[in-house]
Amino acid sequence: MNVNGIDINYIDFGNKKKDAIVLLHGWGQNISMMQMLGEPFKKDYRIIAIDFPGFGRSEEPKEVIGVDGYTKIVEKLLNKLNVKNPILIGHSFGGRVSVKFASRNDVKKLILLSPALRGHDKKGLKTKVLKFLKTIPGIKNLEGWAKNHIGSRDYKAASPVMKQVLVKTVNEDLSEDAKKIKVPTILIYGDLDSEVPEEDTKEYERLIPDCGLILYDGCTHFAYLERLSQTISIIRNFIK
Repeated sequence: MNVNGIDINYIDFGNKKKDAIVLLHGWGQNISMMQMLGEPFKKDYRIIAIDFPGFGRSEEPKEVIGVDGYTKIVEKLLNKLNVKNPILIGHSFGGRVSVKFASRNDVKKLILLSPALRGHDKKGLKTKVLKFLKTIPGIKNLEGWAKNHIGSRDYKAASPVMKQVLVKTVNEDLSEDAKKIKVPTILIYGDLDSEVPEEDTKEYERLIPDCGLILYDGCTHFAYLERLSQTISIIRNFIK
């Protein structure tokens, strides 16, 4: 679908007559890292997963955009798909876009997976993701995808536009946006997350009025995948 002159790749499956669950991936990733969160719910929900501009099979943005720019693209795409009041599930950067989206749009529920409140340096992401995937039984099939896709969007290999996009997003603070969120929200983090400072986690919990924090012991920035079954169970109970 073309949004703001950019070809956006997305998948849309499940029960089209039901509420929509929208899945938003992290920086340097794509639909593949989120799709497994949608599969268990496809009978009872419409599932939409989006490749952010500059990642996966979506075109790069034509100009430098930040969290707000990415959020506007998601807003327009969902409007074109006639999606209203969705359930948002966002990991890392996708969680930051979810925060911005929920601060100014109707959302039924919000699930945030390891998002930073303020941007942080994401250089070297490819190595971290590859090491992580090797430790998780059952999802090693993502290794091949990661080798081919994550590094192409990492800082060193990124195009000039995407390098500037990274710099812009790193400098954004979502504190004021978090205060505006009125819907029930859950935060899922790993206590070994080296990408998001502990103070960001606590600050989100304090700023979002109706918010619960779930901390996975012994898990990293990819806690939702390290305990995939538990994450799916939590989401199922939360969105009933």
